[in-house]
Amino acid sequence: MRALLSVWDKAGLVEFASGLHSLGVELIASGGTAQALTTAGITHLDVSEITQSPEMLGGRVKTLHPKIHGGILADRSKQDHLDDLIAQDIAPIDLVVCNLYPFSSDPSVELIDIGGPTMVRAAAKNHQYVAVLTNPSQYSAVLGELRENGSVSDATRHELARSAFAHCASYDSAIVQWFDAGGIIGEVPDAVKIAVPETLHLAFERAEVVRYGENPHQIGARYRVMGSNPWWDSVEHLSGSALSYLNIFDADAAWRLVHELSNDHNGAAAVAIIKHANASGAALGTTLTHAFERALAADPQSAFGGIVAVGGEIDVELAQIIAAGPQADVIIASSLSEQAVDILRSRRKATRLLSAPAPEPLGRSIRTFGDSALVQNADELLVSPTEWRCVTAAQPNDQQLADLILAWRVCARTTSNAIVIARDGAAVGVGAGQQSRVVAAGIATTKAGELTRGAAAASDAFFPFADGLDALTSAGVTSVVQPGGSVRDQEVIDAADAAGIVMLMTGERHFRH
Repeated sequence: MRALLSVWDKAGLVEFASGLHSLGVELIASGGTAQALTTAGITHLDVSEITQSPEMLGGRVKTLHPKIHGGILADRSKQDHLDDLIAQDIAPIDLVVCNLYPFSSDPSVELIDIGGPTMVRAAAKNHQYVAVLTNPSQYSAVLGELRENGSVSDATRHELARSAFAHCASYDSAIVQWFDAGGIIGEVPDAVKIAVPETLHLAFERAEVVRYGENPHQIGARYRVMGSNPWWDSVEHLSGSALSYLNIFDADAAWRLVHELSNDHNGAAAVAIIKHANASGAALGTTLTHAFERALAADPQSAFGGIVAVGGEIDVELAQIIAAGPQADVIIASSLSEQAVDILRSRRKATRLLSAPAPEPLGRSIRTFGDSALVQNADELLVSPTEWRCVTAAQPNDQQLADLILAWRVCARTTSNAIVIARDGAAVGVGAGQQSRVVAAGIATTKAGELTRGAAAASDAFFPFADGLDALTSAGVTSVVQPGGSVRDQEVIDAADAAGIVMLMTGERHFRH
């Protein structure tokens, strides 16, 4: 049996090669892999000894040779293939161990691997006879089969081949994305080309199978872009049941909102409570405990079965208050003290307790339907509050402006049509996912109750008529922020002036579906 080893990632290489050598497998190696085996004292042949050709072009050409690829690709069920091997004095290769240059780590022309993908694809194509290993995690199982059976099973070779093609697909995907982002040309293409390139090539690997999908009869999983390290991979699941699809979806929404609120307000303590990806409450506070109490007070009924996101550490005091409140499906925080975990674990056994790092920025958004997909760049709040335009005679004071900023942030992360009412640093009423903006305003003011009087409100899109604004001002709202852009803007502005309220226009809409 012969094995060809040519790897960039040398984790576990020496142990695996030593194990193969002890089984009598003849080893062939190239470049840095050969140097590693030499250093470890493991007997092997250099590729150049097989090909009788030196490496050339700075290492770009070393394994691209019939002596190598003939040995990999020969179909041993075909006599003419076997005759060709004999005629050309080529020995079959039974194992190919190869992983590719880490292109994504430092994209450049020199990290576009040629020989590696060629070997991997050749071995995967001929997987009926050749086992191809592209990840150090595969070494142990293959070595175990060789020790037990003297060969690699058909099922294992088939699975290894699938992984090999996926490895190459991910690699090529990274190169295409580099080109889309300017890459080899050295110029930054326009925003359209970056957000929605002519073709889209993404490769994902399954990170975890979740408890179930949106509903218990659906199978679900979380995937990550191959080779990436998203923040979810660093989440610590400290207690509680396994996560479901919606647990992850909603926790992501809650965690991002908390960080955005804190960033908007100079690192202030922030808490968000999310239900079905919408905030039932979100607040800033002098402490995290204060922020939680204010977020919960906005809608304690909807908080049951929701996601509690705390932008900092949960200590004993906060843990006791959370435990005394409505049952949460997930509690996610920057960290939890040991005593806090004990309190929540004992009193909320099913609640998932998660410790998480800060989320990475959102990138491209992809929504599939059948064999089609809708693609867009992330919805960022691009217009700064300093650029908002006051269109009324009344001007905002500092507290109104702070509340408008908070309401606008929460509204942008709420399902459309959306109206959010904020007061003194807390979202006190949220109307989400309504076909009518007037109805959304009515829901928000009903939830806010008496706190509507003197409060600020945000609308994720313009008011097409003055009736939506009237629903807010009649309930006591004194300042409003909205995108503007309606043909009836002046009618709405006149209604705001008649009510004596402040109205700001952002010029930026934030629909969310």
